Amino acid sequence: MTEQPPAPPGAGTDAPGGVDLFVRSPAERSRTFTGILVNTGIANITTSYLWFALTFWAYLETRNVIATGVIGGAYMLLVALSSISFGTFVDRYRKVSVMRFAGAFTLGMFALAGAMFLVTPEPILLDLARPWFWVFTLIVLIGAVVENMRNIALSTTVTILIEPDRRANANGLVGMVQGLMFIITSVLSGLSVGLLGMGWTIVVALALTALAFAHLLTLRMPEEVRAAATDAHGAFDLRGSYAAVLAITGLFALILFSTFNNFVGGVYMALMDPYGLELFSVELWGTFFAVGASGFIVGGALIAKFGLGRNPLRTMLVAVVLMGVIGALFTIREWAWLYVLGIWLYLVLVPFIEAAEQTVIQRVVPLERQGRVFGFAMAFESAAAPVTAFLIAPLAQFWIIPYARSDGGAAQLAPLLGNGTSRGIALVFLVAGIVIILAALLAFLTPVYRRISASYREGTAAGADGTVAADAEGTHAPSGSTTP
Repeated sequence: MTEQPPAPPGAGTDAPGGVDLFVRSPAERSRTFTGILVNTGIANITTSYLWFALTFWAYLETRNVIATGVIGGAYMLLVALSSISFGTFVDRYRKVSVMRFAGAFTLGMFALAGAMFLVTPEPILLDLARPWFWVFTLIVLIGAVVENMRNIALSTTVTILIEPDRRANANGLVGMVQGLMFIITSVLSGLSVGLLGMGWTIVVALALTALAFAHLLTLRMPEEVRAAATDAHGAFDLRGSYAAVLAITGLFALILFSTFNNFVGGVYMALMDPYGLELFSVELWGTFFAVGASGFIVGGALIAKFGLGRNPLRTMLVAVVLMGVIGALFTIREWAWLYVLGIWLYLVLVPFIEAAEQTVIQRVVPLERQGRVFGFAMAFESAAAPVTAFLIAPLAQFWIIPYARSDGGAAQLAPLLGNGTSRGIALVFLVAGIVIILAALLAFLTPVYRRISASYREGTAAGADGTVAADAEGTHAPSGSTTP
């Protein structure tokens, strides 16, 4: 990517962030956002389709939860290590250009993975003691991780294209698309691995990635007349990202809470697929997970229709409490219907948490810093889950699951968790859910909760146009707010 040339005279170059909102009407900007959202959804479906398939294939061929835990943990770790760079590029370049770069890079990595699968015999590729499985996995994961650059850019396009009082609803639409991604990918991945095999799954992923990239080349966003005038530097602006977060009172604490929530959520990331694959065949598990993932669409639709209320942060914490209750109870018995229902309810709540955080950031952070703030938040929050996944997968594989399947362990757990082959995983889920509930209830009592809520109200009162004021030293903050 190269720096963009200056916009022509009269194109609105004096607008904040190089954005001219008078090029088109709000309705026309909304249609452009819909096109970008659909394209990003197709790209996310493709990367998740291949990533899900890789996880299913690895577990079915090895029956080893360490493999699935490492795959999930490695993905989140790569996201954490790269997100600040992604946010820096989003701030420095035009958003559509960033999306095109990410699409081209992902297409190249998936092609490389396909070539490696073609030339490496499958028994050698599946030998976990050899490097080839891990190299193949890393190539796929890098291609999928770079796609997250598009998601950061998508969050900033909400600020550019959507009116401030409709941004929560737009973030709900993002949640709906993510839900559709889960439904389609879980069904397709299970069917692909079960019926076509991993080789043809890679071929399908390549074709879909190429189609999404071709469509992306047709999209235009004339409101962004030039790259934002930003203070971002280099390819990894950690100092600038940190300063942008600290410039908003309480924002760092919000990110820390989301990080802790993800830390506990890593338990589910590591063990949800193994639990489902113990209950169902791979084809049925993909289908039933798709049924559960329809909750994502329901949650996103509710936000798109009704918004997040006057205080998105309060909505977020209530959703976290309910999520903890569901996570603790949806495997309390080894009943397939309870597991699917629990996944559905759990995923209804996920869009509320993600949309609430995005809406707060879009309201209180200047556009020219939003890429780095979203990248910083993604880095912190993504770093938590792999730590848990790397810890819990071996603990579950070597100690908790064998204990729960032993005669003594099964007898001790039966009064609380019933009988079944997966009571060890259920025990882990129960403890994780209780921890999430306690953390969210404590967050309600903190001064930080009150400060962030106040900052959001002040940003709303400053004007529905979402403008920001600069203090005497040039540090941007929402009108009426204070910097630490």
